[in-house]
Amino acid sequence: MGHGGDVIQELTTDHREVEEIFAQIEALPTGDKRRKDLADQATIELIRHSVAEEMHLYPAVRQYLPDGDAIADREIQDHSEAERTMKDLEGCRADDPQFDQLIGRLMREIREHVTDEEQNLFPQLRQAAAPEDLEQLGEKVRTAKKTAPTRPHPAAPDKPPANKLLAPGAGMVDRIRDALSGRGKTD
Repeated sequence: MGHGGDVIQELTTDHREVEEIFAQIEALPTGDKRRKDLADQATIELIRHSVAEEMHLYPAVRQYLPDGDAIADREIQDHSEAERTMKDLEGCRADDPQFDQLIGRLMREIREHVTDEEQNLFPQLRQAAAPEDLEQLGEKVRTAKKTAPTRPHPAAPDKPPANKLLAPGAGMVDRIRDALSGRGKTD
């Protein structure tokens, strides 16, 4: 799928890509090893997406929207819950009895979060921020995703400035681990 454009277009593209991975997981039979590979791929995309949102989108939400602090705090809480689910899922094989329960929970959490962002947050932000500001945010988000972690780190800071300082280092370590293990590679 094509990435680019303003922050809302960029993040919406991410949402569609993750939903496509979820659909592939749902199409496979329980216990199929490919479900775990796809869950790992979804986790990589979701973590990169979440870190970029926490670094750039939510500070903008706080700045532009009258109730931005409450909205950003709720969105970050959603991320924390999903990240804990991803951390639990990370330790499960596809044939583990807990796998289906955890991937089902993750899909529900993410789908609810996406619906809320696309139906509520994004329209409010589009109305409140100048188009050039949304374009700049889109570029910042794309840049952040390149160095963001690819594994869940539930204890890591999720607000600036600490998240902006620590995410690239964690991202580098995660990408090295992924390369060595083959995690996230699709055949």
